[in-house]
Amino acid sequence: MSGDPILAIDAMGGDDAPAVVIEGLARFCRRRDDVAFHLHGDEAKVSAALRDAPEVATRSEIIHADGSVRMDEKPSQALRTARGTSMWNAIEAVKEGTADAAVSAGNTGALMAMSMLRLRKMRGVHRPGMTAFWPTVNGVSVILDVGANLEADASQLVTFAIMGEAFARALMGIENPTVGILNIGSEETKGHDEVREAAAILSAGEFGMNYVGFIEGDDISMGAVDVVVTDGFTGNVAIKTAEGTARMFTHFLRNAFSSGPIAKLGALAVANGMSEMRDKLNPSNSNGAVLLGLNGIVVKAHGGSEPDGYANAVNVAMNLVGGHYLEGVADGLARLTDREKPAAE
Repeated sequence: MSGDPILAIDAMGGDDAPAVVIEGLARFCRRRDDVAFHLHGDEAKVSAALRDAPEVATRSEIIHADGSVRMDEKPSQALRTARGTSMWNAIEAVKEGTADAAVSAGNTGALMAMSMLRLRKMRGVHRPGMTAFWPTVNGVSVILDVGANLEADASQLVTFAIMGEAFARALMGIENPTVGILNIGSEETKGHDEVREAAAILSAGEFGMNYVGFIEGDDISMGAVDVVVTDGFTGNVAIKTAEGTARMFTHFLRNAFSSGPIAKLGALAVANGMSEMRDKLNPSNSNGAVLLGLNGIVVKAHGGSEPDGYANAVNVAMNLVGGHYLEGVADGLARLTDREKPAAE
């Protein structure tokens, strides 16, 4: 375990923590063993959960935290009592360099607020963005922002494009990711001023980005682009609508194939294909949103994560550790800052 990357885990974050957190870590450990965990949380509760997960216990150190952040707590309230909570301590470990990344399934707003306070924004970032994965017919795309910023001006949308492109290159291994801005139409005249202005900036080619233009909502699942850029309000509604639709579709299929003897025989005939489709539609397989634009790696798992979903979020954190996406983001942001200097002077 010596020399392995260290992940700071908010063991008390999430609807069913720490049980789901520890089980998720156990499933991750069955995939790879080149990681150590610092488990921040109530020592007694975390120790109890570890009794059934020896593969996690042997790779973990429990760091006691007196408190935790409630899922319904407002960010402003959470900040007032943040110090000493499991979430705060996990982020602090990244700040101090004792951990390479932090993972939490806790309160999204509180996680963003604490991360901004402790890790600070990268130079040129107005507000960090949160990115998530979206299953498509071509594999997977990245979408941001999905909830960190309800609104975004043109400069912020360009920042999201820069961060998303670097993220896709580092995490997904795409050499020249395609980037599109989500809009109500693909025509240049469609949309509000902010998206049209951002499109004009990206179209100028100053960032060496493979920008393809506007895309519409039905383009996302078809894999029209590798990186989908939007504001947090729209992105959050879009991704949760997609997750709900996937669950509804799976529900309909399950009912259809259990409606009678003939339907059940049909289900047996297509069982392998149905299993593969369920895996692709399962939101847990795309779990692990990343807070981009910070001086450190913080991954947000769904608050209601199941163990497999939490394991996937941990996998995202591990894939980012040691990557070069921070350098790619910094390079693009430097060019954006230089571009904006004449207007500011």
